[in-house]
Formats: sequence, C-alpha cells, structure tokens
Amino acid sequence: MKSVVICGSQRYKEEIQKFAQRLRKLNVPVVFEPNFTKQRKKMLKKKESERLLSESYRARVPAMVHEHFDRIRKADVCYVYNKNGYLGINTTLELGFAHGKNMVIYALETEKPVEAGGEICRDILFTEIIDKPEELVKRLV
Repeated sequence: MKSVVICGSQRYKEEIQKFAQRLRKLNVPVVFEPNFTKQRKKMLKKKESERLLSESYRARVPAMVHEHFDRIRKADVCYVYNKNGYLGINTTLELGFAHGKNMVIYALETEKPVEAGGEICRDILFTEIIDKPEELVKRLV
C-alpha cells in the first residue's frame, strides 16, 4: 500500500487529525500529517493574515513549512484537506511542491469559485476529489 501525506490549513487541525486516524484504522501503514502541535488553539482560529501579525508565529512558519516539505518528499500520494474549497498560502506551496514531485494529488473538495477567492490553477492539479478515507484507501492499494 502507498503512503500518503495530508496537507491542509491549521484551521482544520482536528478534522485533519481525525481523517489521518481513520486512514490508520483502515491499515494505511504510513500517514504523514501536518505538525500543528506547536500552535495554540487561539491562534488556530484566526485567519492566516491575522496569525502573521504575531512575530513569534512568523518566526515559526518557515520551519513548519520546510518540515512538511520533508514529509511530502517521503510520501507516495498527496491528499489535500481543503474543506469548503479553502487552501491557504502554505498549503498552496505544498500543493505546488507535490505537483513538482509528480505526485498523484487527491483533494477533499473542488477549489472555491474565483469570485470567492479560489484559484483556477490549484484545481487543475487535483487528480480526483475524494471525500472519504475509505475511498482514498482504495486508491492507495
């Protein structure tokens, strides 16, 4: 079975963790997920533009992104957890990195419409939209 790395916004930390746990229960041997443990709950609820106002947050972000790039390097498949079609700046970087690595990229949902802040260039990178861990596991075999 192929390994999977999950990419997504800190605002969906708990949902991403549940999705990863479900994959593990379905016997996916290697599931990489973002390391959001260093973030305070108060900070996670804020938009990225608000988080970036914090000097300590800005100091941590580059290391967190670089650390997740390493997880992407190690995985076979990328899964983008983009609830409501939302992708932040860091996840967009990770998506581009996964694409540059020629990874198959699955996503939870389609990109938001352009009028709502979506990017047409991100949507075209998704191989398929898969909203359930059980369906993703079928693609990893």
